[in-house]
Amino acid sequence: MKKALMYGAGNIGRGFIGQLFHMSGYEISFIDVNMAVVDKLNEDGCYPVYITNRDDYSEYLVTGVHGVNGRDNDAIAEAMAEADVMATAVGVNILKFIAAPFACGVRRRMEKGIDTPLNVIICENMIEADKYFAGLVKENLSEAERNYFDSHIALVEPSIGRMVPATPKEIAEKNPLAVCVEPYCELPVDKNAFKGEIPAIKNMVPFAPFDFFIRRKLFMHNMSHALTAYFGALRGYTYIWEAASDPEIVALAEKALAEASEALHLEYGVSREELRSFSENLIERFKNKLLGDTVERVGRDTKRKLAKNDRLVGAALLCEKHGIAPTCILAGLAAGLHFAPAGDDSSIEIAEDAKKNGVFHALETYCGISADTAMAKEIDGFYKKISEKVFF
Repeated sequence: MKKALMYGAGNIGRGFIGQLFHMSGYEISFIDVNMAVVDKLNEDGCYPVYITNRDDYSEYLVTGVHGVNGRDNDAIAEAMAEADVMATAVGVNILKFIAAPFACGVRRRMEKGIDTPLNVIICENMIEADKYFAGLVKENLSEAERNYFDSHIALVEPSIGRMVPATPKEIAEKNPLAVCVEPYCELPVDKNAFKGEIPAIKNMVPFAPFDFFIRRKLFMHNMSHALTAYFGALRGYTYIWEAASDPEIVALAEKALAEASEALHLEYGVSREELRSFSENLIERFKNKLLGDTVERVGRDTKRKLAKNDRLVGAALLCEKHGIAPTCILAGLAAGLHFAPAGDDSSIEIAEDAKKNGVFHALETYCGISADTAMAKEIDGFYKKISEKVFF
């Protein structure tokens, strides 16, 4: 049987990519440092995926699975040597920690004289995560190994659109490996990044040029999701579906999506109708109550999410490039500067900086926005209105 290797046995790894691998006839090994998860995968050899269907769930059972100790470099290297296809879903901040073990796998394939390319889908929420990870891996390789990496290992950027939030307590209690997901299950990938034959993976859509899909995901899906979370937090909501059912928040999200859509249309020539349809579908997906997705989870880590090239600032800058006023996107950014849930050190850091040192200082420090710009002044105005509770 064909073998797939999944680096990261979290919600995306099990709930999205793992399911697609199984649907495509692969036996799947999951690498993870959480030994409770690894042991359970080896004990059961399967796990359930609960797919939301409005008021109930349908269960999909992923079988033929194994766990690999993420601290055992030799086991990782052997698993990579045996893999026909691979993916990562560990989180951007963890990539630096898996670079050396991954390099061990590259070295093992080279030592075994494996000529078949290994295509690795890099499912990390960062533009050009493939290039970033390649740089990290090569730091652990010799010159000969780097040459082998360049000729035999392909890091492929996808656009992860499926929402896979934290598993609801009542489902996790039945099985700690269970994952709850939305029905949307499409995986666009960069067609030009593959080496050799493109693996046959169900619902995977190879496309070129791929840059559009990356920015559509980041500047539409991620941007409006974050905006909904930040205004939802201001309104005291716990769940995203509550915020996405608030008419005023929905109106802001729709206007922000319209701003980003027009910018993407002008940048890539994609039809306005296609982008409008995508926007409408997003809002409906956010209303999926059974996902149990929380405002805190979607909004957390504003140090990353409010960065210059990320969802809100990046979308605003693309709008500005094409002469579009990103008014509602900037309002969402201002709301993000207020977001500081307990335990979210990243968000607390920025929120405290904005409060103590002023919005302009926070924008220059964390968002790459100069204090003397019209954009900074507009954000400051929104921030003050939110602080004075006169925004809505």
